[in-house]
Amino acid sequence: MQRRFSRAALLAASPLLAAVPLLAAPAQATPTEGSGVAWEIVEGLTTEIGARLAGSPEEGQARLWAEAKLNALGFQNVKIEPFKTLAWKRGEERAKLTAPYTQALAIAALGLSAPTPAKGIQAEMVYFPTLDALKAAPEGSLKGKVAFVDHAMRAAQDGSGYGPYGDVRRRGPSIASQKGASAIVIRSAGTDNHRNPHTGVTVFAKDVAAIPAGAVSNPDADLIARIAKRGKPMKIDLTLLGKPFPDAPSGNVIADLPGRDPSLPKIVLACHLDSWDLATGAIDDASGCGIVTAAALAAQKDGKTLRTIRVLWAGNEEMGVTGGGSKAYAEMHGNEPHAVAMESDFGADKVWQFRLTLADSNKAVGEKIKAALWPMGIVHHDGAATGGADVSGIIAKQELAVVDLGQDGMHYFDLHHTPDDTLDKVDPAALQQNVDAWTAVLKVIANEPGEIARVPGSKGEG
Repeated sequence: MQRRFSRAALLAASPLLAAVPLLAAPAQATPTEGSGVAWEIVEGLTTEIGARLAGSPEEGQARLWAEAKLNALGFQNVKIEPFKTLAWKRGEERAKLTAPYTQALAIAALGLSAPTPAKGIQAEMVYFPTLDALKAAPEGSLKGKVAFVDHAMRAAQDGSGYGPYGDVRRRGPSIASQKGASAIVIRSAGTDNHRNPHTGVTVFAKDVAAIPAGAVSNPDADLIARIAKRGKPMKIDLTLLGKPFPDAPSGNVIADLPGRDPSLPKIVLACHLDSWDLATGAIDDASGCGIVTAAALAAQKDGKTLRTIRVLWAGNEEMGVTGGGSKAYAEMHGNEPHAVAMESDFGADKVWQFRLTLADSNKAVGEKIKAALWPMGIVHHDGAATGGADVSGIIAKQELAVVDLGQDGMHYFDLHHTPDDTLDKVDPAALQQNVDAWTAVLKVIANEPGEIARVPGSKGEG
């Protein structure tokens, strides 16, 4: 027997229920809303465009969005500068273990990998605990098999683990192909324990045949490692239909805030406009575009700086291994004098340290930068500033001075190249702290009247 009670009867029995609404208010999609130019850019790109895979129509729409936004913000000489590039398009992807146990796997193909046959690959999968173990495999020993390569990436404040452990993604597929493998699956280059695979580009060595390559989530990699310990042969059913396409359309967007003395070499601030396609590219790298653009404007809020400040929203950073936006910018603007290059491409967490690559003659400039950042708790670290991918071309061509503002990377590789790279992961207060730090540096270097130089081959100031 089922009894029904009226709401009035329930309220009489428990007056506390009167305070409870019949329908709960919907949760906010974004926990914290920000304000200001940087937030407007991150929110706008992720909401109005979304994922911006290099070479895709969405990347093209993003360039038009950027052009309109930079013009509206008051920048001058705003230009879209198209170039052709090698890109890649994702296709159907799925994977499951079929022996010794049946287990579905969360997988994402790696950029520039080759497709499997339409029916997939059904083969033995061989476990390698490290990239070095794969390198040590005898030539031809993986013929007709799929390699699985594990690793042990851990979070670090400066993100330093990404270099060595990211090599599993960058070089592993090429090595597996040389050993005869039909395909390769790797543990994602990430530090999270979510069931989200991390994508990213891979690179095949010259004269090495491209093979299908994918990354499984960390929990699925844990599963594979546990099964491997049991000593039973593993088999996989793998379908990855993404494939490269050459001569894809991409492009840079550049914009200037002219300085009082146009004869002085300019300052260039870079980010990248493209993103991977699994999410909306909020931390990688809409945040960077918001930071550099807002800081450039803030540096000139009280009047023009001495030097011109240029922002570069680069195209195809993610797959630009053979010529993305950095190379295109250096080719188009390599004859224009630049003084300093800076890049923001490490998310939106707070800046905590900085590095400098300056000539000894610019020691006074370095001291001014230290003094400007000291009140914010941002301290100088030894070692050379490198700039990053989007400014690497112009740095190499002109031997530029470089300032690196290091963000806290403890959680960056939880989100990097995953479906979780969305706006709700951006803390507006941390985003603004980045803008403030960049602004402080710009007020020093963009108002420096003397030469700002880098000694060729120098290891940096300090």
